[in-house]
Amino acid sequence: MKKMLFVYNPRSGKGLIKNHLSAILETFAAADYEVTVYPTRQGKDACTAVAERAAQYDMIVCSGGDGTLDEVVTGMMGSGVRRTIGYIPAGSTNDFGSSLGIPKQMEQAADLIVSGTPFACDIGRFNDDYFVYVAAFGFLTDVSYQTNQELKNVLGHTAYLIEGMKRVGSWKSYFMKIESEEFCDEGEFMYGMISNSNSVGGFKMLTGKNVELNDGLFEVMLIRTPQNLVDWQQVIGAVIMQDETSKNVVRFKTKRLTITSNEPVAWTQDGENGGKHTYVEMENLPQALDVMTESVAQPVPDRALDQ
Repeated sequence: MKKMLFVYNPRSGKGLIKNHLSAILETFAAADYEVTVYPTRQGKDACTAVAERAAQYDMIVCSGGDGTLDEVVTGMMGSGVRRTIGYIPAGSTNDFGSSLGIPKQMEQAADLIVSGTPFACDIGRFNDDYFVYVAAFGFLTDVSYQTNQELKNVLGHTAYLIEGMKRVGSWKSYFMKIESEEFCDEGEFMYGMISNSNSVGGFKMLTGKNVELNDGLFEVMLIRTPQNLVDWQQVIGAVIMQDETSKNVVRFKTKRLTITSNEPVAWTQDGENGGKHTYVEMENLPQALDVMTESVAQPVPDRALDQ
């Protein structure tokens, strides 16, 4: 029988995975998988479990929010083997699942895992770490991981808004030097987002135009610190309209960039705490992650599982 490691976060979303667990496992068993179930108990638990066990399994499936998926992918990358990932979204936002068209209904997502087609998508390297679809700094980027899990379970997206309101008036800007083949500059920036997704924070198309998840390129958006009300209005308009000519909102695509700052800057990776850094090097790893999606997605090229 094929072997599957099923890692799930019992606290993600509203903990609804518990109501669907039996049906999910029956779906996997019916597809001739011998399933090992691993519920996470604390932060980084999924990363450690996958790093230690990935080589023992044919497929790794995770259920939870984007943070749980981030841990699973990071663990697999650290294991030195490549395995197809199945994803059952169970968080409050699930940007990555939305970008890939993975059903929000858990039983449907489980069916897709055993009947779909692997899709090879890009992921990002962040210094010595990895992120699946977004790394960001600046205002409100800490809202996701600083919002109480119980509050998120009860209120959903409203919990993020409540936490975000606490930060109004306390936004900072940072003097940074941005370097890539496509863009080099330095100055005061209040927000930056390096992404490979059609959705971030539950907002569609915020990341830019013509987003492709397997083109080897990040979509980058940097917001310069507004100096006056006119600048603020221009920033808002440029973000909403995806204006690529704005002087205050910089957008470009790149496969690699570095960001240097005069002081430590807090980053998030896939909505989780990414630590504080004065130097960040990000590199797009083209088609490094195989995820089960609908059969209309681009199939994985013919190659060995281990690399």
